[in-house]
Amino acid sequence: MDNLTHSLVGLFLARAGFRKATPQGTAILMVAANVPDLDIVSAIGGAEGYIRWHRHFTHSLMFLPVMALVAVLLVRFIGRKPVKWLPAWGIALAGVASHLILDLTNVYGVRLLMPFSGRWFHWDIAPIIDAGIWAILVLGIAAPALGRLVGSEIGDQRKSSGAGWAVASLLLLIGYDTTRSVLHDLATEQVAAHHYLGLTPRRTGAFPTGNPLAWTGVAELSNAYVMAPMNLVSGFHVNDAQVIYKAEQTEAVNLALRSEPFQRFLEFVQWGIWVAEPSPDSEQGTRVTLVDLRFGTPQLPGFVSFATVDRYGKLVDSYFSMSGRK
Repeated sequence: MDNLTHSLVGLFLARAGFRKATPQGTAILMVAANVPDLDIVSAIGGAEGYIRWHRHFTHSLMFLPVMALVAVLLVRFIGRKPVKWLPAWGIALAGVASHLILDLTNVYGVRLLMPFSGRWFHWDIAPIIDAGIWAILVLGIAAPALGRLVGSEIGDQRKSSGAGWAVASLLLLIGYDTTRSVLHDLATEQVAAHHYLGLTPRRTGAFPTGNPLAWTGVAELSNAYVMAPMNLVSGFHVNDAQVIYKAEQTEAVNLALRSEPFQRFLEFVQWGIWVAEPSPDSEQGTRVTLVDLRFGTPQLPGFVSFATVDRYGKLVDSYFSMSGRK
């Protein structure tokens, strides 16, 4: 989830009463709600370093207490003001937990069991940047500010802490994500209810869009993926589906899949498809492309690994890209 969302959730937790636990409570909660993303430093190692280390141990349950302590230490020593250590650590735990829960809601996911397991957990119910969530958060900021403005105009000198609107916003956020979860299940069920190319899907899913009623349905077959936009109001139209055929697992494909960039990407991929085609860079060579359908297609890739294998079966190059290009 985006860091504005994380920050405002931390702020609302503080306004809801958690900040009373310790001096600098608001700062601790807002830092804790963002501190797992300190792993952004992995981008220094390029795209391959980022895909390997982003949402790694900083987003795991085992390291949650450590990240909470990091948040408290940052606020204590940068702010240079005392804190109540145990209560500060306690509310920081809530801030870090809010980060993990929000990141679970999108298709990217988190590796909650690191370092014991690299399994990715993802609910696939909301996009990383969600206008509906932003609207709820804006309400939580604007409503108390408007209330103070109106109060000053009528001479009411009482100052509102914003606690009521903070609690209301957090409850609305929970309700919104719960509703999206129900809609996601309905979308997945609709995809699973069809046959494609005369075949029963091995597995089905649905990727979120900005509209809670609109999803991208995906079905995996033995030889292809089928993707189609769907709307829970107008229904799912199989005739609008895009069929993406899997490449045969040739020696060139196997060689590419064994390369380091592909191995790192395969640790992340959930809906992966590889494509083999003549290479534009090597005469009579083969270009192998591995795409995660959550973030693009072979025609319009997002997260993708490329490899070139020459006509003698030698791996010429292999790399990972987050932008669909080298």
